[in-house]
Formats: sequence, C-alpha cells, structure tokens
Amino acid sequence: MSDKEDCHASSSNDLVKDDDQCHHYHRILLEPQEKKNTDFKECVVKKLKKTCCCSPAKAKNWILGFMPVLQWLPKYDLKKYLLGDVMSGLIVGILLVPQSIAYSLLAGQEPIYGLYTSFFAGIIYFLFGTSRHISVGIFGVLCLMIGEVVDREVHKAGYGVEHTDKPGIFNHINESVIILPVNQTSEQICNKSCYAITVGTTVTFIAGIYQVAMGLFQVGFVSVYLSDALLSGFVTGASFTILTSQAKYLLGLNIPRSSGVGSLITTWIYIFKNIHKTNFCDLITSLLCLLVLVPTKELNEHFKSKLKVPIPTELVVVVAATLASHFGKLNEKYGTSIAGHIPTGFLPPKAPDWNLIPNVAVDAIAISIIGFAITVSLSEMFAKKHGYTVKANQEMYAIGFCNIIPAFFHCFTTSAALAKTLVKESTGCQTQVSSVMTALILLLVLLVIAPLFYSLQKCVLGVITIVNLRGALRKFGDLPKMWRLSKMDTLIWFVTMLSSALISTEIGLLIGVCFSMFCVILRTQKPEAPILGHVEESEIYESTCAYKNLQTEPGIKIFRFVAPLYYINKECFKSALYKKTISPVLVKTAQKKAAKRKLKEKMVTFSGCQDEVSMNLSSEPLELHTIVIDCSALQFLDTAGIQTLKEVRKDYADIGIQVLLAQCNPSVRSSLYHGEYCTKEEETLIFCSVHQAFCFALDLQKQKALCASNGLSTSTD
Repeated sequence: MSDKEDCHASSSNDLVKDDDQCHHYHRILLEPQEKKNTDFKECVVKKLKKTCCCSPAKAKNWILGFMPVLQWLPKYDLKKYLLGDVMSGLIVGILLVPQSIAYSLLAGQEPIYGLYTSFFAGIIYFLFGTSRHISVGIFGVLCLMIGEVVDREVHKAGYGVEHTDKPGIFNHINESVIILPVNQTSEQICNKSCYAITVGTTVTFIAGIYQVAMGLFQVGFVSVYLSDALLSGFVTGASFTILTSQAKYLLGLNIPRSSGVGSLITTWIYIFKNIHKTNFCDLITSLLCLLVLVPTKELNEHFKSKLKVPIPTELVVVVAATLASHFGKLNEKYGTSIAGHIPTGFLPPKAPDWNLIPNVAVDAIAISIIGFAITVSLSEMFAKKHGYTVKANQEMYAIGFCNIIPAFFHCFTTSAALAKTLVKESTGCQTQVSSVMTALILLLVLLVIAPLFYSLQKCVLGVITIVNLRGALRKFGDLPKMWRLSKMDTLIWFVTMLSSALISTEIGLLIGVCFSMFCVILRTQKPEAPILGHVEESEIYESTCAYKNLQTEPGIKIFRFVAPLYYINKECFKSALYKKTISPVLVKTAQKKAAKRKLKEKMVTFSGCQDEVSMNLSSEPLELHTIVIDCSALQFLDTAGIQTLKEVRKDYADIGIQVLLAQCNPSVRSSLYHGEYCTKEEETLIFCSVHQAFCFALDLQKQKALCASNGLSTSTD
C-alpha cells in the first residue's frame, strides 16, 4: 500500500491516536430513542376516559382536593397548634379593624364594607386555601384599582363630583359635594353609596370568575410574566398613587378624586390649588398620629425578635382619636371630616349588577392577575420557608372564591397581604384556624363595636394607610444592591414604577410586562459570544475573555453562542462568528482581488520567476482550518436558525474551513435532522462534547500534515 493510501486509511479510522491533549479518545455515537407512534384520536379518547370516569375513591379525592380543610382539620393537633393560632388570629383581627376601615376609603366605599370584606375573605380562604400562614384580606393596591373603577362609573351614572355653588348634599364616601341630577331628591342620595358598592362588587365578581377560570384552564403560567422586579416596581409605583390619594384627608381638603392617565399629577395640582383651604385641626391630628405611628412601627420591627406580640399601635391611635374627636366635638367646632354612622349587623345579600359587566370586564383582568399573582407568590414563599407544599392551581380557586362569594355580600376584591402575613407568622400561626379567630374579632366589631367609630376623623384613617406604605417605599434602599445583581432587573423596576405612578396603575402594569418581555428578547438578540480556550490537562473549555491561562490551538477556533438561535438574532450570530474567527466574505473578496492581480501580472510580467512567486502567494492556504461551535447554550433553533447554520457551513466550506457542532441538546439535534442540516453520512460531524470535536479537529490536522509530508517525500524521491 502506498503512503497516500495509508494516509486515507488512517483518516477514515474512527479511533484517534494518543497525543498530549486527547488520551485514548474514541468517537461516541448516541442512538436516539424510538418514539411511539400514537394515534391522536386514540390518545384523546384515552385521556377523556381517564378524566371522566368516576369512582368513590376518585370522588373522595376530588372533594378533599377542592376543600383542603376537610383533609387537615380532622388531624388538627389542639395541644400543638391551638395557642399559636388563637394568639395570631386575635392580634391580626385587632390590627385589621382600623386597616379595613381605612382601606375602604381608598376603594371609594363606606367603612362598613371594608369590615365585611375582611370578615368573609378569611372564612372562605380557611375552607379552600392550601397555605397555612398567609392572611387574605384587603390589599392597598387592589383597593386603589377598585377605587378608580368605582369613581369612573359613579361619574358616568350622573353623580357630579366637583366644586360648585349649586345646591348639593355632602357625601361621606369621598368628602365631596354631590350635585343631584335633575328630578332627583335628597331622599335618593343613598343611591350613590349603593351604586358605588354595586360597582365594587361587580368588579370583584368578574375578577373572581377570571381567577377560577384561570384555575380551570390551568393558565397560572401567566404569573411567570410578572417577575419579582416587576411586581416590586408596580407596588411601589401604586404606593405613590395611594399616598397621593390620601394626602387630601391629611389636609382636610374637599377636592375631587382624579382618575385615569396622570391622576397623580392632577391630584397634586388640585392639592396645591386648594392648599389655602387646609383644615388645621385635621392637619394637627395627622401630624400627631404620624409622630406616634411611625416610631412605634419602627420599634415593632426593630424588636420583633424580642416582642412576643407586636404593639397594636394603630388600634390605640384609632381609639384615642375617636375619643378626642367625640368629646372635643371637633366636627362641630372645626368642620373636620369623620367616618360617620357605621351600622351594625349584615346587609341582605345582593347580586352584582349584570348590566355593569361590559363596563368593568376589562378592568377586572388586571385586578384578577395582580390578586392571584401576589397570593400565589406569598403562599409559595411561606410554604418553602416552613417546609410544606401548596397547590398553585388550588390557590387560584381559593382566591377566586374569596372574590366570587363575598361579591354577593357587599364586599370588594381581596388577596394575600404581606404585612399581615408576617404578623401572623411572627405571633405563632400554625394553620388557617387563625383566620377563623380573626373573623370572630371582626364579627364582634360588626355586631357591637362598629357604631362607636362614628366620630373617628378620616385623616386618622389616611395616616394609617400612608404609614402602611413604608415597606413598599423602602424598596428604594434596595436599589444599589439590585443594580449590582442585575442592571436589567433594576431598569424593569424603574420603568414599571414610574409608569404605574405617573400614567396609571393598569397601563403601568401593561408597560412593565411589555418592557420585561422586551428585555428578555434584548438579552437573546445580543448575547455573549466568546471564543473558548482549553484548560490544561482537562476537558473544560471556557471563555478566553473571562479566564486567564487558557490554551488555544492554532488553526482551531471554538465559538460559543449563549442564546437560542432564531430569527431575531441570526444576523448577530453570523456577525459575531465572523468577527471572532474569520469572515468568509472578506476572504473570498481577497481571493478574487488576488486572482485579478495575478492575471494582470501575467500579462505585464516578462520574468518567469516573478510569475511563479505571484502564483504561490495567491494560492497560500489559510491558517484556520476548523471552527467548533459549542451549542450547549442553544436552547432551540427555528427555521431561520437552521438556515443560518447551513449558510455558515457552506460559506466556510468554500474557503476550505470545516464547521463542527458540539454538545447539541436533543431538541437542537432534532431540529437539525428535520431541517436537513447535513446528510446521514455527515452526522458524524455533530459531536457529543466540545472536547470530542476538538480532538477530532486536532487529529485531522495531524493526518493532513502527515499526508502532505509523505507526498513531498515521494515527489522528492
């Protein structure tokens, strides 16, 4: 056999010779699993039979899964859990009374409806929820969103809210003068209060329907688009709007409630225009409450590890302010705004207004998504902390029913609330029995104590709402750390926060989601694309830009693209590859110019020696002979990505450079196979690891060098 034949034989051999970098290397071929060809119709029928079949055991499991309380309550350990549940329930109930009254103003409702909402939400979540610790009730951001919808619909119904000298009647819901529509008497003024809660319950009902539907169709994945940075920015932005809406109560101003785009700026304009009408009695009361609440709240947080029970400062302030207002006759003497009559007992159930559904259906979408996203994230966070699991799908059912059922009892939208959940956890809560204890405290207030809050100033309720925003506003202190961890997350936070505050809560949420998705696309559009080097005496390959002392082999370039390859970043892939290795376009252009120059030299050159030198220069081979593309970071390929790889391979083949693919996942391999990237014989050029491809290229280089030396020696002989 001749030397050239020996050379070809060695190149076709699968085994690679031992060398310094590749010890006993051999080709590894993976054989794919055969997929079962199942008939689609047969698969659907089988799944339907499995789903629709009924048995006593299956019915029992369904009932226990639908109402988890039937599963855990019979196993309740009185000695172990009861004391902690009773204590935490009582404390949260005491804290909920002033907060429920305060947040009802934010939702554009009378105080009694806030108490109803907190009462029913806790009872229903006790029956349907899977989290042991979260407190479901009034949440400030949702109250703000409900209030905006209520205010808009009340205006549409003909209840003018504006400053005017026309005869009108004072409204205790939002401290405004209501201009009576034509032919409406003062006896009909209750219609505004009734209409406001009707709008609130209708929005709540539709939001609950959306949440249950999302649970039925298992579309809880929608919440994954609401990242932690986005939710944090949204809550902080909404907190500015809440603070702005409560500022008028602190100053005792009668100004209309602004809604829609730019409501925050509009409200502050109204405030500064009417600043000379400030009620100094309300202002002084607000300052005194702030001076008491803020330090004691800080002390509660600072010494929470030492305090077994947090100091119920809010309740103390409410009681003290009510007594001072009642005995000081502040409403009669100084015209301060007060909560007014709060009835006892429960109102008869009433269905939502079905005619209002088209008006509020769109608003309910954002409310439902925010509600279940916060509830699911909090329940999963505390379940992970305490070592148990929650069912996200069941949580959607639970929060949905917490909105659907109370909507018939004059309640508005609820969700989990972080502050009250933290209080429950820190005071020994073990199960949702604590929610029943909280409901009993609220029931006592509803049946007996509620009318005693008649003289409570609204500025006190506004202060309570604003003080509870401290947690959201403190997020600004976390920005330096967030910036160091992820600049992109910080941008998402800022964009969502600013749009939620300056534009509106609903539009701000939409802008935040769109910007977040844009950032994800941006990350894949221009990802990192480094050249890799080899760690000595190992099979590890890393970026030469990130690490020192990495070895590279002349003639072999290893390229990694850290993103999926699809239509958005295909041009970025090609430009990065050409920039980091060598551009086939430039090489072809240079070769064409060299060929033209050689032709001209042939025509004008008279010396044969000069012709020979020129031909040798134009035919000099490139130093680079192999490019290995590390596909470990390619999650998927689309048709544009497959076509790009084909073009790259062809372009490099035209200039004598081979392209090898390494470490492709099964999805990418399948795409390459169906996209006809290579023939069956060429599948051996797709390697299981970067090291395997590197050794193959290195061995091929040595074999070519051996063939060239053998050919030269033969011709010499």
